[in-house]
Amino acid sequence: MVDLAAVQKKFVDLANAVPADKLTWRPSADARSFAEVFLHVSTANYNIPSLMGTALPAGFDPKTFEKSSTDKAQIIEALNKSFDSAHNAIAAMTNADFNKPLPKLGPDANYGDVVYLLVTHAHEHLGQSIAYARVNGIVPPWTAEAEAKKAQVKDKD
Repeated sequence: MVDLAAVQKKFVDLANAVPADKLTWRPSADARSFAEVFLHVSTANYNIPSLMGTALPAGFDPKTFEKSSTDKAQIIEALNKSFDSAHNAIAAMTNADFNKPLPKLGPDANYGDVVYLLVTHAHEHLGQSIAYARVNGIVPPWTAEAEAKKAQVKDKD
């Protein structure tokens, strides 16, 4: 839960740092844009827990959501809502639920594997988003904060 909260904060902070006119930027014609990556993560935050039976939001279409918006405010709202939904799904699990078999993922798979997939998927696309940002001259906010603190310490010396 702590890791998922940290990756959510980074996604939202990075989405806030991306200028609105860059949300449609993509490294190549066959790659997702910034907006599509953010919305892809939002989609997965609903789809992956649905493997455990968590209901998708009413009216949510996982096949079209990734391309549903380039509006910055809507994208940030989607990220927050989807991460909140994933948090709620995990928080509702008991310790025993983590060991509950989930054969559709494999003969030894369990609900805990779904949580693992959710977190690793988010981290994979956070790395992608960071690379997109850096190519566009956008320093991730947490890096900018660390550099500013480092500069303050250096100025005091």
